[in-house]
Amino acid sequence: MQIQGMELLKISLLAPVLCIFCFADGGSIGVNYGRIADNLPSAVKVVELMKSQGIDRVKMYDTDQAVLKALSRSAIKVVVNLPNEQLSNAARRPSFANAWVLHNVVAYHPSTAIEAIAIGNEVFVDTHNTTRFLIPAMKNIHQALVKYKLDDTVKVSSPVALSALQNSYPSSAGSFRSDLIEPVFKPMLEFLRQTRSSLMVNIYPFFAYESNAGVISLDYALFRENPGLVDAGNGLRYFSLFDAQIDAVFAAMSALKYDDVKITVTETGWPSKGDSNEVGASVENAAAYNGNLVRRILTGGGTPLRPHEDLTVYLFALFNENKKFGPTSERNFGLFYPDEKKVYDIPFTAEGLKSYRDKHSPATGGKQGVPTGTSNGQTWCVASAEAGKDKLQAGLDYACGEGGADCHPIQPGSTCFDPNTLVAHASFAFNSYYQKKGRTIGTCYFGGAAYVVSQQPKYGKCEFPTGY
Repeated sequence: MQIQGMELLKISLLAPVLCIFCFADGGSIGVNYGRIADNLPSAVKVVELMKSQGIDRVKMYDTDQAVLKALSRSAIKVVVNLPNEQLSNAARRPSFANAWVLHNVVAYHPSTAIEAIAIGNEVFVDTHNTTRFLIPAMKNIHQALVKYKLDDTVKVSSPVALSALQNSYPSSAGSFRSDLIEPVFKPMLEFLRQTRSSLMVNIYPFFAYESNAGVISLDYALFRENPGLVDAGNGLRYFSLFDAQIDAVFAAMSALKYDDVKITVTETGWPSKGDSNEVGASVENAAAYNGNLVRRILTGGGTPLRPHEDLTVYLFALFNENKKFGPTSERNFGLFYPDEKKVYDIPFTAEGLKSYRDKHSPATGGKQGVPTGTSNGQTWCVASAEAGKDKLQAGLDYACGEGGADCHPIQPGSTCFDPNTLVAHASFAFNSYYQKKGRTIGTCYFGGAAYVVSQQPKYGKCEFPTGY
């Protein structure tokens, strides 16, 4: 999974608002088809599985030939992906963009119903510094679609993580990161306005709840009945964290005068299993979140800030993926096991909703609330040794530099210099940044190199701070 994201669309203020994802009776539910596993069924079987469940939209993370062929004549609408590692080629060479579109879109369309191309994925948190290539790549791919007369039916966008927001709470104060506004967001939103595409956003209430379980109500995170929270900035009452996060993105776009932009949620989900410190990860909670989300989307209606705008949402993910790195949750976001059995029973269609009931049972396995041995809901941010040297170093450089973390204690001769390892130093720096930012959503990520823990880390005499 590409943890949490956001951006795109807008048309002329005087023109009717158009969108590639619009529905008369409510929103639409799709799935993400990730394949970082060695035990998944064939593409043909996967397509049959989706059809049997009434799933009519799928988002891929590549343009795998076998998958695109299997989707042919299935009537399932498809979002394909130009990977981050190909952004520079697509940006610098229009000939590459033309060839890519020819071989990966034109060759299959319209038999395979490709409706959009996701350019990269969560590019802003990619440590390979691909952000500068994003806008030129989007434009070159679009021009290739124009060349092949597909620009009206195949739209171009780029999924962004919620960490692209500088502020996300309260929703009314939502704003994009200042360093991304001029070079990326303004030209991107203008491009999307002109091409009538939508903003793709990856939204994960799970990560916000996991990091703030002592503050955020589980019912609020799972779309269950709750008294709601009033946003003091706009007076609106929110009954779900999902809606609050989306409206933070809408507010950020509104601040740039792109009020008419629509959003497509390209990733959201909840893990059915996690490590002992991954608060809230359980089958019961995953079933509640995804089941109630399906009901929320298919029954129509927008967010408190945009009440009349239905949403298209792609659940993450179709399968548990056993080769993903990171904590246990990363391998357990799937709706299905590799043998095609459901991890839990939820509907994907309006018809299925008629008999659906959320089984409101508490989470088990020590996952609900604050685990034993924690400090009153306090959380810390630490580095993942599995992230690799490059990601850890990039995160450490950012935290101690632009991020403003207090890195003096990890200098030679200081209290936290030992152990003198990249993981230990990165953990201290990541936590300093996380605490300084008030442990807000998206501040313990660092390109997937960090994760939240609920027991205070300690290396020798070095104790991690709990706040500033």
